[in-house]
Amino acid sequence: MKKINKNLTSFADHLDKQYGKLRTPAREKYEEEFEAFKLGAMLQDLRKEQGLTQEQLADKCGTTKTYISRIENNASDIRLSTLMRIIREGLGGHLKLSVDI
Repeated sequence: MKKINKNLTSFADHLDKQYGKLRTPAREKYEEEFEAFKLGAMLQDLRKEQGLTQEQLADKCGTTKTYISRIENNASDIRLSTLMRIIREGLGGHLKLSVDI
């Protein structure tokens, strides 16, 4: 017979406790920051997969190494047009967006 650990908390419950329920200001702030973090991590992974340094990527898409670093480290908001240019010109990809309502 399998034992069930009743002391476990789901990740959703943890988020609710730590940041509040969905659609509350604190939870919305967390969700936005997490999405920005994921974007930076994704760009960093794509850059490394292509064997590019931050400086090489910046040169390819007409920005600076500092700006690429700030995006990858979640220290900068990024304009959609800049994101599209980094992905298109710097990484040779295409940006696809989706919206959850």
